[in-house]
Amino acid sequence: MNPDSLLVKCNHCGTKNRIPKNRLHDHPICGRCRSPLPPPIIHDRPIIVTDQTFHNEIIMSLGPVLVNCWAPWCSTCSMMTPILVALAGKYAGRVKIVKLNVDQNPITASKYHIQSVPTLLFFKNGQIINRLAGGYPKEEIEKQLLTIL
Repeated sequence: MNPDSLLVKCNHCGTKNRIPKNRLHDHPICGRCRSPLPPPIIHDRPIIVTDQTFHNEIIMSLGPVLVNCWAPWCSTCSMMTPILVALAGKYAGRVKIVKLNVDQNPITASKYHIQSVPTLLFFKNGQIINRLAGGYPKEEIEKQLLTIL
């Protein structure tokens, strides 16, 4: 996906529309049904997901999503936090980065076979593409992230 554009789903017909970032304030319309498009939501920091919100935030997401499966007692998870915050800012509007506390959300952790933390899950259009278990440097995470863009 072009870093200078965003995917915006039409609320009327469901079509995914690619909108250049410099045209977002021009009241874009759907290329298929010509309905006004909703304003895109741009996450520039990791957002918290739960068992209850996982499906809507990740599986129903139009684009790439990086899920950080973590636990509050994990020191490596704490060391990864600034890396993920930096990546969320750098790829805002292109990649959604979310955090899932595995201790508080055992259903999702079990579903995706999370056996150690941190574990990073890479999704694209609701499908899991890759996973990394353990601590990794920013460059390696970014390299994997670029494979789902």
